[in-house]
Amino acid sequence: MYAHARPTATVLVNKGAAAQVSHAAHALVDGSSSAYFRPCASYWRVQRPESPSKRHFTTTPRTQFQERYFPPADTKNIKITRPAWHHPIYTEPQMNAIQVAHRERKTWSDVWALAMVRLLRFGMDTATGYSHPTEEAKNMGSWLGLSKVKSWFGPSPMTERKWLMRFLFLESVAGVPGMVAGSVRHLHSLRRLKRDNGWIETLLEEAYNERMHLLTVMKLAEPGRFMRAMIIAAQGVFYNMFFMSYLFFPRACHRFVGYLEEEAVLTYTRAIGDIEAGRLPKWQKLEAPEIAVKYWNMPEDHRTMRDLLLYIRADEAKHREVNHTLGNLEQKNDPNPFVSEYEDPSRPHPSKGIENIKPTGWNREEVI
Repeated sequence: MYAHARPTATVLVNKGAAAQVSHAAHALVDGSSSAYFRPCASYWRVQRPESPSKRHFTTTPRTQFQERYFPPADTKNIKITRPAWHHPIYTEPQMNAIQVAHRERKTWSDVWALAMVRLLRFGMDTATGYSHPTEEAKNMGSWLGLSKVKSWFGPSPMTERKWLMRFLFLESVAGVPGMVAGSVRHLHSLRRLKRDNGWIETLLEEAYNERMHLLTVMKLAEPGRFMRAMIIAAQGVFYNMFFMSYLFFPRACHRFVGYLEEEAVLTYTRAIGDIEAGRLPKWQKLEAPEIAVKYWNMPEDHRTMRDLLLYIRADEAKHREVNHTLGNLEQKNDPNPFVSEYEDPSRPHPSKGIENIKPTGWNREEVI
């Protein structure tokens, strides 16, 4: 996508060799940096107030980092490739109005979907070192149901590094369901010789949006070998399990994604809360990467890390609404209400934006 876009602030790097680290340390003359080395990812930040827009010092050479994850396009005639789907404009009041919410279980498929989300959430918490007080989580709307959450790294406050590690893993998994569902429905349409009534486009756009989240985080975080191995393993297992499940239980799969997005909204809400409470000082003045500014059309005076998380949280809330709604519909025949025209446009109805967002989804009788 924006292969040549440059990060504007913090960069995560892999653990370098001792010689590289030693050379890097001698290069720092202002003494304002701090280093972190962890199994999954680490970062080395240098604050330079006089030039905040420049990429900060890293033990990974700039060209090596860019070419590994954002290879420059070697094209003679093409200047830039625009996104296939243009993101709707979100206003600040709309994003601030997003709330943590939960759809109550009504059927056995809902029970199954929520149980799978709880299992996945436990594995993700363990893998990324995520921990928080259980009572506080329950008050904010978490339905994990565990008496105590532990991780391989032990219970500890969430830091900027741990948040970025979690975002990386979360977004690499979140981009799978939309692509799987869209491809399955595409094949169904070809095989049945019937139109899909608009579902495929929305599902593929959801997968694209989640991948843009990942690319944005990648501008702030370079994963280590352990994190890359976890992503490969998780994708290999999750993709195939979701594919087989969607073939036979598409309604339950949409409910599963709806519950998963509920937890994603909770995760980003907690991260935003940590920024507002001053527990993440390195993110107080950190600017969003250029790829995020272009994709979300972020206003010039609203490009902080907090603003970026507000945009991502709003997207996750939209996916929550979409999948809960699709889970309420007749899977083979009902049209997609998010791309349909309505008899009475003045009545609130689903749309691509978040102006009429309904956290627990629209019931079938409301839209069909």
